[in-house]
Amino acid sequence: MKIKKLLVLLILVGLSVSLFAGCRQPTPPPVEKIKIGLCTDVGGRGDKSFNDSAIRGLENWAGGLKYVPGGDYQTLTPEEYQKIITDEAPDLVGRGIKNLNIQPVIIESKANEDYVPNLKNLADQGCKLVIGVGFMLTDAMKEVAPLYPNTYFMLIDGVVDPLPSNVVCYVFKEHEGSYLVGALAGQMTKTNKLGFVGGVDMFLINRFEVGYRAGVKTVNPNAEVFTAYTGNFTNADDGQRLAKTQFDLGADIVYHASGACGLGVIKEAEQRGEGYFAIGVDSDQDYIAPGRVLTSMIKHVDYATWLAINSVVNGTFKSEIVALGLKEGGVGISPLKHTKSIIPQAALDKVEALRKMVVEGTLVVPESKEQLETFVPPQL
Repeated sequence: MKIKKLLVLLILVGLSVSLFAGCRQPTPPPVEKIKIGLCTDVGGRGDKSFNDSAIRGLENWAGGLKYVPGGDYQTLTPEEYQKIITDEAPDLVGRGIKNLNIQPVIIESKANEDYVPNLKNLADQGCKLVIGVGFMLTDAMKEVAPLYPNTYFMLIDGVVDPLPSNVVCYVFKEHEGSYLVGALAGQMTKTNKLGFVGGVDMFLINRFEVGYRAGVKTVNPNAEVFTAYTGNFTNADDGQRLAKTQFDLGADIVYHASGACGLGVIKEAEQRGEGYFAIGVDSDQDYIAPGRVLTSMIKHVDYATWLAINSVVNGTFKSEIVALGLKEGGVGISPLKHTKSIIPQAALDKVEALRKMVVEGTLVVPESKEQLETFVPPQL
């Protein structure tokens, strides 16, 4: 009798264990992150400008990751993530930027010949989106994208013509952001002489120059603007040499749109000290020489990168040409963390008034030298 009771008890215990086990939910397998690839131009990581902005959009904004020299990543805490957005892009707060939890894969190009094999390498690794940073990758993108119809591609600052169905191109209205820094420089100059140092003398960089000159003309039609081009985007010594020439001619503020060459422009302003300023470009470069960089024309390559990645993650990718200006959050002016105290409020108010006019469409900023010749500045 006791043996029967014991058997019944063991059966009941077994059933209870089985029922309990059946109620537990199985542990779901880890979700594989979407791979997003990025190929830099020859400027590479560390240019503190164009490439770094795209990398920031990929690693920090879309990946929620912080790069550790050597190739590793650390996961950003929610607090760190939010601080990056508010510190680096306060003008984009409220546009829905969030961590997309992707896996970044980055290949740096050392020469133009690297572009095609690098793009192919990223596609072969299974990247769902492959990003080409800069107009210099246009021909490579045109060659590679049709070979991988199941991979999405993004080209920054260039247009593939004809546009394949798996390619999106993001371009910027650089002239609009340059207009604002020109309007600020035109009010802050003490010598009525200003400078501009570009990289390669071409239509894209000409837009920076034209917008800048239009901004100066709007607030200070008597000011003279010196212009020069380095012919490259990588040699800081070339940038410094041209900035030195312009400062020697009497300029007290020099704006650059020259990639890594601009580090030389900033260095020259820093060495000259009080009374001399550089204006940075693409990323917020004010921190490079605090107090000697008047402001920076922000070109939100980071935001464009995030937008393209977001479209792939959400399944809304569309082959098109997207142009981002002041209204769309593509360009802007830095927060002036190091120089706001020396800029009169009246000057800032005038820049803000001009910004609103551009956003509202009542002011059209010229983007070519021909348009600049006939440009009639608005009355403020």
